[in-house]
Amino acid sequence: MELTSFSLELLFILFFIAVIAGLLDTLAGGGGLITVPALILSGIPPLAALGTNKLQGSIGTATATYMMIKSNKISWDGIKSLMLSAFIGAALGTGAVQFINTDILSFVIPLVLLFIAVYFLISPSLTQHNDEPKVSSRKYKYGVIPFIGYYDGMFGPGTGSFFTLSGIICRGHDLLTSTAIAKPLNFSTNVASLIVFLLARHVVWIVGVLMMIGQVIGAWLGSHCLFKIHPGYLRGLVVFMSGGMLVKYVHSMGWIGFL
Repeated sequence: MELTSFSLELLFILFFIAVIAGLLDTLAGGGGLITVPALILSGIPPLAALGTNKLQGSIGTATATYMMIKSNKISWDGIKSLMLSAFIGAALGTGAVQFINTDILSFVIPLVLLFIAVYFLISPSLTQHNDEPKVSSRKYKYGVIPFIGYYDGMFGPGTGSFFTLSGIICRGHDLLTSTAIAKPLNFSTNVASLIVFLLARHVVWIVGVLMMIGQVIGAWLGSHCLFKIHPGYLRGLVVFMSGGMLVKYVHSMGWIGFL
């Protein structure tokens, strides 16, 4: 799409959305559930919207990952093998989405949002203390992580929340630790998907670059706030964001009409 296809007002709105998405994605995951609908509503075709979302999302998760490693919240040696598994899963998923009707994924998003919101709302285990791992590190690395990566490649919104949730359920991490680990994993899946979308030429550069700048700002702010937030507030943010986006999404799909 040409630059003339976008008004200055629309570009400003997309930039602002990227800032908010970068902030929320760093704190709670799910930034793509804001940016993907915004890109599609701006008139960008679905596959190009997914590719452009990966372009702008990659820099946001890269910024958050850098901040996590720099502040010693995560270690490179401990995360690099998981990132490789996530990368492979996402590459396979992105390759597959090139050949399917993306309309079928419209039913996946509300289910993802509902599951995340309900789990974080009712689970008694989301505390500051670690629990015993329920899944071995090998099964987690070669099964759970690639599966989430595959989903991210296929569509993506909510992936950060899925990585966070998997760390809590499968490996017994506390909420803050799992949220921090989710950043490099999400960065890895974003890069894998972006490479495939670039090869397929499904990226709108002017929008993607502008939103990248917004993502850097939002992710930088979120990285500085993450470990200063009480886990209870972070849990509430996940529930509120997931629930709000669920209502907004089903309304935008025309499934409800009271808004």
